[in-house]
Amino acid sequence: MLAGQELKTLRNRRNITVREVEQASRRIADVKGDKRFCISNGWLAQLENGVSEPSICKLFSLTVIYRTSFLDLVRLYNVDVDDKEKYEPVADPFITQLLSQDAPEIVYAHLGLADFTMYPMIRPGALLKIDQSQSKLITNSWHNEHERPIYFIELRGAYGCGWCELQGNQLLIIPHPSSPASVRHFTYPREAEVVGRVVGYSTDCVDNEAEAAKTPKRKAMALRNHSG
Repeated sequence: MLAGQELKTLRNRRNITVREVEQASRRIADVKGDKRFCISNGWLAQLENGVSEPSICKLFSLTVIYRTSFLDLVRLYNVDVDDKEKYEPVADPFITQLLSQDAPEIVYAHLGLADFTMYPMIRPGALLKIDQSQSKLITNSWHNEHERPIYFIELRGAYGCGWCELQGNQLLIIPHPSSPASVRHFTYPREAEVVGRVVGYSTDCVDNEAEAAKTPKRKAMALRNHSG
């Protein structure tokens, strides 16, 4: 159902006319001291016919008058705040960030397009599966690089992913030997906290042609972002 038709349905359920909506909205606008909250009956007719779309102020007035959820009305216009985490990697795909939780101990993360720490084992843009129950660093129980634990680290406003070592109060994020990134040092746990161990990842096995052309630039970005 179109947004305007749904709004008309909500008004009819409340058994009120467009004129009564206008009068109610004027009272809201008067209390607010802001005429943007006022809805004329002519504008409401246009809204219900799909000719116009509401501003946030008018949508608030309709929420109050129709006694419904503001978020439900926003969703009529293809805006769902619950999708925020889904679109954060789309808005800024270059940074590494958490995405969602799948089970009590399992979370997923997006490896930023500028994060070459584990390249080429894990390529930028990979989807990471993280077990939060494995947040204690294992330092010496592997036989090759594929067995060596990879950790996802919270860095106080950012995230990182890589092999880790703890030297005194310094947590080191160790890059893959073929990576252009450098070892990074953080005071532990003040500047870095282990979210969990990466127990799975989805990554391309080769760089696609379009991305390969950008790799030198991205490698330079990675070196700048991962220095320190």
